[in-house]
Amino acid sequence: MDGFLQKFFRGVYEKKQRAHENNYCKFNDQGLSAFTSSLYLAGLVASLVASPVTRIYGRRTSIICGGSSFLVGAILNATSINLAMLLMGRIMLGVGIGFGNQAVPLYLSEMAPTHLRGALNMMFQLATTSGVFTANMVNYGTQKLKPWGWRLSLGLAAGPAVLMTVGGIALSETPNSLIERGMRDKGRKVLEKIRGTKNVDAEFEDMVDASELANSIKHPFRNILVKRNRPQLVMAILLPAFQILTGINSILFYAPVLFESMGFGRKCFPLLLSCDRSGSLLLYLHCYRNSR
Repeated sequence: MDGFLQKFFRGVYEKKQRAHENNYCKFNDQGLSAFTSSLYLAGLVASLVASPVTRIYGRRTSIICGGSSFLVGAILNATSINLAMLLMGRIMLGVGIGFGNQAVPLYLSEMAPTHLRGALNMMFQLATTSGVFTANMVNYGTQKLKPWGWRLSLGLAAGPAVLMTVGGIALSETPNSLIERGMRDKGRKVLEKIRGTKNVDAEFEDMVDASELANSIKHPFRNILVKRNRPQLVMAILLPAFQILTGINSILFYAPVLFESMGFGRKCFPLLLSCDRSGSLLLYLHCYRNSR
């Protein structure tokens, strides 16, 4: 948004006004790049910290930490008066994402019944992409509230953060986490509560056996490299790697800039449908500049 650029990235705003300038050059700014990438770098570091926190203190604690960090980040960004404050808020958002991505899928997997486990984890990914879409719609609406629309847009992230934090406080810890930390009786009670029956002997014993087996492994990272585990290791690395290497994250993050660079300040409507020589359907668009 222009109001946002004017306050924090004046140079970018001035270059943006030059119609003859290359679109890449308009947004080529180190400060803007730092603002963009700080979230991902903070998320990377936070995920490394979140892993032992999730294991030692439980999934619920990590969810609360993630929600609280996200809430602090949203407040800092919405009330920013300088670039340092903006970057600090952005970093706190990254910390929230790191803890959330570490704890929430694990929490869902451990609490869900077996037949719903896969579906609930897919809903986590669906919720993430729905959040990206919602954020873009929020930006689209708030950009008309000049010059403070960007504050509302960034501040509205506090809504989901509050839900995550309060939800984490209200939720029970997972049976698996309680068993891992030596609280077997409490873990069984939670398991009985979420399954709605006291007949959980088989599932409870499976959890105890899995916990004991996991604790008996002295060098887990070394065992990953054992030959029998290599197919799973290679698959676990290549699947996300190929997804990221497609560049989809860059497209998602820079979508507003990309759309603007492609001329989406114009109105387009279908003018003609026809087929080319190969039989492929072609859609011709007639575009004219938005009179507003």
